Amino acid sequence: MLLVSSASVAFLLLCPAQAQTGPQATNPPAIAAPQASPGIQQSDLPSWAFTPRSSRPPGSPRVPRPPDNGAVLHVPGSDQGFTRHQINDAYGPPDWFPSQHPPAPAEVTQGRKPQGDKPGYAACGQCHLPSGYGRPENESIAGLPAGYILEQIEDFKDGTRNSAAPNMALTLMIPVASVLTPEEAKETAEYYASVKPVPWIRVVETTTVPKTHANNWMLIPDTDGGTEPIGNRVIEVPESAELAEMRDSGSGFVAYVPVDSIKRGEQIVRTGDNGKTTACVICHGQDLRGLGNIPPLAGRSPSQMARQIYDFKTGARNGVNAPLMKGPVQNLSDTDIVDIVAYLASLKQ
Repeated sequence: MLLVSSASVAFLLLCPAQAQTGPQATNPPAIAAPQASPGIQQSDLPSWAFTPRSSRPPGSPRVPRPPDNGAVLHVPGSDQGFTRHQINDAYGPPDWFPSQHPPAPAEVTQGRKPQGDKPGYAACGQCHLPSGYGRPENESIAGLPAGYILEQIEDFKDGTRNSAAPNMALTLMIPVASVLTPEEAKETAEYYASVKPVPWIRVVETTTVPKTHANNWMLIPDTDGGTEPIGNRVIEVPESAELAEMRDSGSGFVAYVPVDSIKRGEQIVRTGDNGKTTACVICHGQDLRGLGNIPPLAGRSPSQMARQIYDFKTGARNGVNAPLMKGPVQNLSDTDIVDIVAYLASLKQ
């Protein structure tokens, strides 16, 4: 992870599926994800970036997904059809647009089911989608350098990469990375590196945003509507909550950011803002699309990018090249981070 700029993107690669319930659920067994030490974890991290799995009051029942009645469902622009059982199958997630990416390997389309004492893992496409576009709780890994992806798998595997907040989706990568064979990791990394990223996040400057709640580590607009001031936050939500639930790789996300944050972020990213930090363009390229094994930042999820800045600041994210990021992020304020990720997310990939 050769990163020396003021912002970084972390990319989950083989995230186990979200837990399903019901007789037709097809999921990997529960995996205990190691957490960062209490000294690293912080309770005051912004919830817009570190969205919890659920914002339900403790003890209240989880709202179940719609039951599978056998109906074949469709999404706009696709000639594919899947039942809800198939959509939620961790070992065979839906691929709505198979012609829009290269043929995907088994690691992406099927994962590996446990066999005896040999643990398995869910298909990569369950969380990151077969397209690799991902969602705010994990990340878009489409078009990342294969070498960078492999570095992240090793960092998860050797325990040098974790989360500054407990129980984030990120930590599910740790046990998964530990069971991947080198051949599986290489094949997956090379596949996602070959996928061309597309515009996936629409950035809107605004003073008010929809009221939201947390659902599976992602913000979802409240069903009864309503708005509230944006404050010093980035609110990233699906363009369609229903299509996001169906893992539609044709329906992306909108990121609401404070007014003038993009302009302020450009100043920091391109100049370092009078010595406050190191200009991101020095290592990630003038177009912020990466250089060599240094990952691209342009057009990526602002929620995910913000989490990585905080993880570097707290020491939750380490690894061989992590020290190159720790200095540049130390003096960034919460407002700086909002501005930086707003600008980066607004750029063309």
